[in-house]
Amino acid sequence: RRGASSPDCGARLRPVTMALRQAMRRLGALSSQTSTAARAFTTSAPRLEATEAQKESIKSFMDAFDQNKPIPTMDLPSTPSNFMSPEREVPATPPEKMTLNFYMPHEIQFKDAEVDQVMIPATSGDFGVLPGHVPTVAQLRPGVVSVQLNSSETQKYFVSSGFAFVHANSVTDIMAVEAIPLEQLDDAAVKKGLADFNNKLVNAKDDYEKAAAQIGIEVCGAMNHALEGK
Repeated sequence: RRGASSPDCGARLRPVTMALRQAMRRLGALSSQTSTAARAFTTSAPRLEATEAQKESIKSFMDAFDQNKPIPTMDLPSTPSNFMSPEREVPATPPEKMTLNFYMPHEIQFKDAEVDQVMIPATSGDFGVLPGHVPTVAQLRPGVVSVQLNSSETQKYFVSSGFAFVHANSVTDIMAVEAIPLEQLDDAAVKKGLADFNNKLVNAKDDYEKAAAQIGIEVCGAMNHALEGK
């Protein structure tokens, strides 16, 4: 009948209920053992001077977890510290060189490279980064990232999109979807692509085709402008 429960249904649910209560008791005990520890489980600014304290805090948590885990064979959890290095300290005075990390999903252009300056094409406008630059987050637009290695050497890369993160410790991280050395762009192919996308925009049958053509014009136009100014 609707609303009635059979005796074996309650019997089947009883072990599940007991297991849930036991797990809640163990989690409660684990929480009480670690509530006073200053654990470093966030991704925000782990400083070098606090590294030892963070390690001790994580060790205390792991020991408590190991003693109270509901399944003996359960692996210990990972923390951000397993994957991240401590941030560099912010110097009292700007250093002579800034540190550049330039990443793509499939390649690393620069890793912990000391450079003089970086020019970044952002959606809000191009801007230069020198040692001691104020912290900034910028969305990249199609354009040229110019890396000044020293007074006599500069490398330029065309980027399609991405983000740049300028940190207070004179470290800049650039994450680009695509980046190619400017000298590898084919001038004839770029001009042909720009003409093709302009033609597609004129003959677009719907909003999707129009939007796709406008994106192509923006990217090819930026590449053409970069080649003309290189």
